[in-house]
Amino acid sequence: MSRRPDPPDDDEINLFRQALSEAGVRRLDSNRADPGKPAQRRRAAALAERRAAATAADTQQTSSRTSDGRVEPVRPSEFLDFAVADLPYRTHAQLKRGGISWEAGLDLHGYSVDEARGELESFLAEARSRRMRCVLIVHGKSRASVHTGASDFPVIKSHVNAWLREWPSVLAFCSARELDGGTGAVYVLLRRRGEAM
Repeated sequence: MSRRPDPPDDDEINLFRQALSEAGVRRLDSNRADPGKPAQRRRAAALAERRAAATAADTQQTSSRTSDGRVEPVRPSEFLDFAVADLPYRTHAQLKRGGISWEAGLDLHGYSVDEARGELESFLAEARSRRMRCVLIVHGKSRASVHTGASDFPVIKSHVNAWLREWPSVLAFCSARELDGGTGAVYVLLRRRGEAM
């Protein structure tokens, strides 16, 4: 019968933990797999394709990272909610509760669609260069007038909803708590430069 080995001493345990830390190993928050739903996986695959296309187009054309190709109208009071497929549930839930403090904000009231796009792009680029984790975008929810007359949906809100889904460094966004603007604003969780998910 073989003898059971002696438990490691504190020095060995500390060396092992240090080696794990230096290798970049992190403790898991949960030991449960998230299989997701088939429809979510299909949407995630479609989103990944759109992001890859947007990123590829960005290398050829530097004028704009966002497009107006797939802007679906949203209702003024509609709650916006988006997260990349591999974002931990706990992080997404914390963002939705307003539990991640936003570090800077942008108010898009009064801008045309083209002006709003430019402001949003430069704001997100600056936030990422300053390694910000969470920002607030105030898009409003009023129906804006366009060249042909009044629109029946909030134009800037609908465009922001589409643009943020295309932006490669956006991990998640959701409508803000009432004290930060409610459904007239979104919290945006950003991937920091050099950070992998």
